[in-house]
Amino acid sequence: MLHARLTYMKGVVGFLFSMLMATTVFATSSATSSATSGATPVSAEVHYDITVRLDPVARKIEGRSVITANTPEELTLVIGRRFEVMRGRVDAEPFGPAATMGRMRGWRILGDKKLPRRIEIHWRGELAALDTALDHHQTLGRNDPASGEAGTFLPDSSGWYPFLADKLASYNLTIELPAGQRGIVPGRLVEETETAEGYRARFEFPAPTGGIDLMAGPYVVDTRTVRGAGGKPIQLRTYFHSSIADLAPAYLDSVKGYLGLYESWIGEYPFSEFSVVSSPTPTGFGMPTLTYLGVEVLRLPFIRGTSLGHEVLHNWWGNGVYPDYAQGNWSEGLTTFMADYAYKERESADAARDMRRGWLRDFAALAPGQDKPLTTFTSRLHGATQIVGYNKAAMLFLMLRDMLGQDTFDRALQTFWREQRFRIASWADLRQAFEKASGQNLGPFFDQWLTRPGAPVLRIADAALAKPGSGSHRVTVTLEQAEPVYRLRVPVGIRTAESEEVHVLDLESARQAFTVDVRSRPMEIILDPDLRIFRRLMPDEAPPILRQVMVDHRAETILLPENGEARSAAETLAAKMQNRAPKMAMRADDDNLPAVPLLVIGLADQVDAWLAKHRLPARPDVMKGKGSAQAWTVSRPDGVTLAMVSAADVPSLAALARPLPHYGRQSYVVFDGAKVINRGAWPTRSQVVKLD
Repeated sequence: MLHARLTYMKGVVGFLFSMLMATTVFATSSATSSATSGATPVSAEVHYDITVRLDPVARKIEGRSVITANTPEELTLVIGRRFEVMRGRVDAEPFGPAATMGRMRGWRILGDKKLPRRIEIHWRGELAALDTALDHHQTLGRNDPASGEAGTFLPDSSGWYPFLADKLASYNLTIELPAGQRGIVPGRLVEETETAEGYRARFEFPAPTGGIDLMAGPYVVDTRTVRGAGGKPIQLRTYFHSSIADLAPAYLDSVKGYLGLYESWIGEYPFSEFSVVSSPTPTGFGMPTLTYLGVEVLRLPFIRGTSLGHEVLHNWWGNGVYPDYAQGNWSEGLTTFMADYAYKERESADAARDMRRGWLRDFAALAPGQDKPLTTFTSRLHGATQIVGYNKAAMLFLMLRDMLGQDTFDRALQTFWREQRFRIASWADLRQAFEKASGQNLGPFFDQWLTRPGAPVLRIADAALAKPGSGSHRVTVTLEQAEPVYRLRVPVGIRTAESEEVHVLDLESARQAFTVDVRSRPMEIILDPDLRIFRRLMPDEAPPILRQVMVDHRAETILLPENGEARSAAETLAAKMQNRAPKMAMRADDDNLPAVPLLVIGLADQVDAWLAKHRLPARPDVMKGKGSAQAWTVSRPDGVTLAMVSAADVPSLAALARPLPHYGRQSYVVFDGAKVINRGAWPTRSQVVKLD
């Protein structure tokens, strides 16, 4: 899954520097003029004018920035430590010595009531090498500003330009590049020129925003103008490497469709353009007015129908209304619900149900202590945070829509958009919008889903036929939930010989009985048959999946190859699957297995022998003799989950390092090289009570 570019780290940087420099003065403002800001209420008193010159081959950058601040408060100016500051002034005063923390260098600027305040800084530096042979975890994932002839990416979190910590700002930015290169930042392209001497483009972003990412490369640019809400022209562009330039028309068509969808659903698109930009590395980010996707990602046939729409929607949620990260990031969950999940709903009811089942299975895979409250989620750092911040939050919005109805739900989001556009908004602001639209007090609903870790555990404690009422059949159902008690609208399916009826029961205590009339004699009671409540599934409802071992911090690893290339390939795969250095359990020939989830990796004959030695089920029939490698889950008699990975030879084992970590939602996967040829989840059983 792709994800939006997040700027909350700048707030963290600002807080850390404020602590570091609490007793040190580096510069004061002595401006004598005054100005009145006519900008929107959220930090629009800050504006950047930046000119940056890049040489991608030499990996050199040089820049000049003028920051105008119409705010009297104390400020913190920050830039990455890898850059040399050649000159710096706050009005007439030169910068004093800087404080450093981690990768950043900063100056404390005392408050001053004389406005505006003018900060000018000139800087230069060398960028990291953009090695296209490495994946984004090794290059862009470190937040290094990286450059090369094939492309340049300067993430805002790298401090590649000077910024005021904790401040949203508007900006004008000019990029200068050698001939043959094109550059882009979020915002409106005001003008561009190209001569034999080089390329120059100027962008403006008039609304307050949290950061600036810069991309450049030897791009072929395709442009199309469409009409948005109210006839407003919107410029659509693709900045593609020549190898995928033929994909541009289809991508432009898809972007046009997504803009139409979300303008009709939420409100007017907040910007004047949207661009799809290719990266030489397999990365994926969303920023205001653009998305930055790897060349190989853009080639995938399903991206236009899934991830592209997710990134377009982030221009409303995340890059149009900014999350208040201190109180939890709501934007990823809302975007997942209105993009990824909405597309499944449009596909079919079964496809949407499969996605909900996947969310609940993922949550069931979390170990105790990994299911943090939604108010603590800021960004996706690993699988556990995605399960909470994306999936649980998306299901919160599903339950809210089920409770309020589609019309009220949509009206609330439209109100939220109108009132919070280009502002920092919290979960409390969202709640207020839904309360305004519905006329209901939604405090208990939001409180239980946002502030508690975990999820309710539900079961049918009892069900029995009652004496029939007039012209109907009657059944008594007793529901039970573990502490802490949630207030839930629980769907219960009542299956008869003729059909299945769904009744919604309002559960407000630990144990509660309900009497329900149905049209004909009931035969079975099914708890939450359509999986519309976020809850912890019972064991029979959640068969083991690979992710249970991948995300569990208690999991240990057994590598069956003892040395050589096979051992090295197994170590690499284990680290990729668990996103950490593997915790080795024991020697492979030890008899006693630890009572924690296990990841076992080896060549096929080693795996078969290991399973037989420990009296565990043999390789499942669904994958016997198929493909070059297989991965599957095994449940031990004591309930502990094992993830087995088996490969025919060393090249087949090495080929799993990139694809296998992306299939954690499966119970089994079969590969031919790096290509998946079969996958699936073990059968599930719903909570069903048969009536006599």
